[in-house]
Amino acid sequence: MNPSKDAAFLTEALLAWYGANARELPWRADREPYHVWLSEIMLQQTRASTAQAYYARFLRELPTIRALAEADEARLLKLWEGLGYYSRARNLQKAARVILEKHAGQFPRAPQEIAALPGIGPYTAGAIASICFEEATPAVDGNVLRVMARLTGDAAPLDAPGRRKRVAATLARLYPAEGRRGDFTQSLMELGALVCLPGGAALCGVCPVSAVCTALRENAVAKLPVKSEKKVRKKEEKTVFVLRCGDAIALRKRAQKGLLAGLWELPNTDGRLREAEALRFAREWGLRPVRAGEGKERKHVFTHVEWHMTCFFIDCEAREGPFFWADARMLAEEIALPSAFGKLLRTP
Repeated sequence: MNPSKDAAFLTEALLAWYGANARELPWRADREPYHVWLSEIMLQQTRASTAQAYYARFLRELPTIRALAEADEARLLKLWEGLGYYSRARNLQKAARVILEKHAGQFPRAPQEIAALPGIGPYTAGAIASICFEEATPAVDGNVLRVMARLTGDAAPLDAPGRRKRVAATLARLYPAEGRRGDFTQSLMELGALVCLPGGAALCGVCPVSAVCTALRENAVAKLPVKSEKKVRKKEEKTVFVLRCGDAIALRKRAQKGLLAGLWELPNTDGRLREAEALRFAREWGLRPVRAGEGKERKHVFTHVEWHMTCFFIDCEAREGPFFWADARMLAEEIALPSAFGKLLRTP
């Protein structure tokens, strides 16, 4: 693709295709900035099919920016439970408070002011500014990078310095002179999500811009985009304790910094313990363990580290020790437990 020569065709073809093929998603029902912002933050690490239920529940309980700003953090995190990356929820609330304090409760319109809000980077700022306010501000995510790499035949690694800025500059020249700029932003996202799929899964036969695709012409679709070699994730051994007394389990808060900062966790320790050692740990916490179930092996993958967990289910005589004992109702309605630990409670 030649961005200058093929600009008009690309813009018109994508807008026509999007108009006929866009998915009906709840956050597309209007262009309310709060709704678009919330959806973009959720979708950063979550599939659209999964995010829809969370989006609807979140807005039922926190329907306005003010409601978000004033929400109890525990309730906010419970609404986010299962989505992971809880810093996103905390940044949503920080940004909501900035909007109340500095913008009189009105979502800012200027792209630079949007980008200055906590938790909002160039991609999210571009999406909000174009979708809600019809600004010609590209939103360059992984889908868009893949689409543009193939259209232009760009073989530079995705994480090459300045790559996103160059793509954004190219896209800025492709926006309609007026009107439907938000649709153009979403058409690129949608093309990457539905048609220009990763690897050999691309559906080039139904692509509205295949006529100007360099990668298709050069038989390089499966080779682009070029990804740098992934760094090997650090592996850590953990022993996790499900300490039970009646219908309650023992929890504690994690440190305020680092992985899963400030969230609830099941008691755990580094290393892989045997059953006798696990029982000794329980006694040292001041508990009176009755019995320990067989250790269950589970793995949880974070971005840069993966935990290899051995989990012991230990029944205790009383709710003692340096823990908070949460009953079934609290776990269901009030306490947000990260997926790394929540999955262990669902272990048969």
